[in-house]
Amino acid sequence: MLAACSLRDLPPGAALRLDLPELSAPIALFHTERGEVYAIDDTCTHQEASLSDGWLEGCEVECPVHSSKFDLRTGAVDAPPAKIPVRTHKVEVRDGTVFVDPAP
Repeated sequence: MLAACSLRDLPPGAALRLDLPELSAPIALFHTERGEVYAIDDTCTHQEASLSDGWLEGCEVECPVHSSKFDLRTGAVDAPPAKIPVRTHKVEVRDGTVFVDPAP
């Protein structure tokens, strides 16, 4: 697992883009208003847009370019035009640090 950030640096309602050399592609971290932390691929599957720049509502993120919505829990597309889901990544919060286990 990779140490991603301090939970203090990711307040509820916020998103953070991880673009680390250890990653094959950028990952977006989201901290929901309910206190849950999720990680998905940062790039929208419809068009190359950063999902961490999108709008977070509940457990969904809306792409800032064409309004596709993705479920942060499953990666499933909840609104077109995207048709392909995004990958999800395992997240753990330990001692105030957010860790991500990138999916293969």
